[in-house]
Amino acid sequence: MKKLLENKWVRWIGFPLLGALGGYAYYYFIGCSGGNTCPISSNPLISTGYGALIGLILAFPGKKQKQQ
Repeated sequence: MKKLLENKWVRWIGFPLLGALGGYAYYYFIGCSGGNTCPISSNPLISTGYGALIGLILAFPGKKQKQQ
């Protein structure tokens, strides 16, 4: 599993894809119908895009600290 997560293609494609699926699932199950009160969750494209962006951010954590 660790070797799979170290693959750069899994990070560049897999994490944003999972985030996009999560964003769409949020729209489908939780989203609202009115666009004025909740602009992110009322549009499937916007919620999917935000989910993909969050997945990409989570794929690349910060730098590791050096141990002394």
